[in-house]
Amino acid sequence: MDLSDVGSVITLAGTDLDPYITHAGTRRLLTGAGVPSGGSLLGFGPLCERPALRRVAELVDDAEKLAEELRDQLVIGALRTVDRDLESLVLNGATGEVSTTYVHPRHPGLMGLSPLAPSLEVLLRFAAVTDELVTSRGRFASHGYGAKAVAQASERLASVFAEDAGDDPAPYWRMAALIRPLARIARPGTGLALDLPSRLLDEEFGSASIVRFEDVDFPGKLTHEPTRRFLREVGLPENGYWYELDTDVPLPTLAEYYADEDRGPADELPPEADRLIRLGYLLEDTSLVLDGSTGAVLCWSEPDATLRPLNADISTLAFTVWLVHREKALDAEHDLTDAYEQLAATMAETLAAVDPIACDPTPRTPQDDGWRYWPEAFEDQAGGGLYA
Repeated sequence: MDLSDVGSVITLAGTDLDPYITHAGTRRLLTGAGVPSGGSLLGFGPLCERPALRRVAELVDDAEKLAEELRDQLVIGALRTVDRDLESLVLNGATGEVSTTYVHPRHPGLMGLSPLAPSLEVLLRFAAVTDELVTSRGRFASHGYGAKAVAQASERLASVFAEDAGDDPAPYWRMAALIRPLARIARPGTGLALDLPSRLLDEEFGSASIVRFEDVDFPGKLTHEPTRRFLREVGLPENGYWYELDTDVPLPTLAEYYADEDRGPADELPPEADRLIRLGYLLEDTSLVLDGSTGAVLCWSEPDATLRPLNADISTLAFTVWLVHREKALDAEHDLTDAYEQLAATMAETLAAVDPIACDPTPRTPQDDGWRYWPEAFEDQAGGGLYA
């Protein structure tokens, strides 16, 4: 086999494609321009293996249990999410169509196809334009921030998809056009990561649902002035689906909360507990806290006594709960949760574009195990997750 990965591009020899791929356009692409060896949305690792092309029927036990349409599909790569591969990319060698599936080697009867793109060339074009949006390059280089910019970016992305897929692109691209532009709602801030548009949260949740704090609510350990200003002037929704603020008493430090609520011995707390300000809770026995000196937002899990990053700061926490609220409204209109796993991945990737800390599993505290709350919450389909 003549396989080359030169300049981060994978190409195959014509003999590698025989007898599986007869579609002329696909053969020209794989033997000519090739495919990227990796990217944020797509990975083509299987094309670097020997042999480069394997049918789904060769990868499962009891292949006779596979649906007929699946047996000769070629596994060529995977959809990628923030930190892992998601679904397998499979190619129809006769028509050139690309679909996704979950490969269940021991349970092939559970497998099914989800259309993704009419050809490999179109798939690469769709992925490239989506990446341009995320990185503000190409046709999205001049796009600004705010509600108007979000709408324009969404329309432009949808128009690109419509050129090759008509008015009904695959769910993955439809949600890309609806969800990913939401990352452009707020411009970079000074002192905090984001400068949220005025009244963004009030308009989304209703002004009666926004809690704004006063200086008397702040403990002395909350010295990070941009965070104090945000809590006073912008505020936070009292209830954000996967979190809830405590508004009955002035904000305590985590150490004070433990003492007042008799939550357990102080020696179980993290060393910095006297400067961690408790805003509320996420899950049962999981506190939403912020570092009073840096403004970092973290979560403290009592069951495993672990302090983990949650968001970069209070502005990206606010963006996250706004993003979830917007997604639920969009799901009610567009049935995005019909492709739930792809939606969860799109949400995590959109959040990561604004706040990498929220999704990055790199340990940041001594006991941090890399578990991240928001991606896990997005993926919790059984718990209601992203459904409207």
